[in-house]
Amino acid sequence: MDTALSQIDLSIDGMTCASCVARVERALGRVPGVSAASVNLATQSARVQVDHAEAAALVQAVVQAGYAAALIAPDAPP
Repeated sequence: MDTALSQIDLSIDGMTCASCVARVERALGRVPGVSAASVNLATQSARVQVDHAEAAALVQAVVQAGYAAALIAPDAPP
C-alpha cells in the first residue's frame, strides 16, 4: 500500500548546538503522522516528511520543546 508523503519546511529559531538539533528532531518525530524529520543548525530550518500531520502540530511541538518555529511557504526563495 503506497502512502503519499508530503514535505513541510519550518524555520526554527533559538537553536545553538547539536543538542538543540537533536531535541527538535525528537519533538518533531513524536508528532503523529511524521515519518522523518531533518533539522539543520546552519540554516535554522527543518524539513519534515509527513503522511497526515498538520503544520500547526509541527510548530506546536517545536514551541513545546523550547524553540520558535514558523512555516516556510513552499514558494519562498531559499
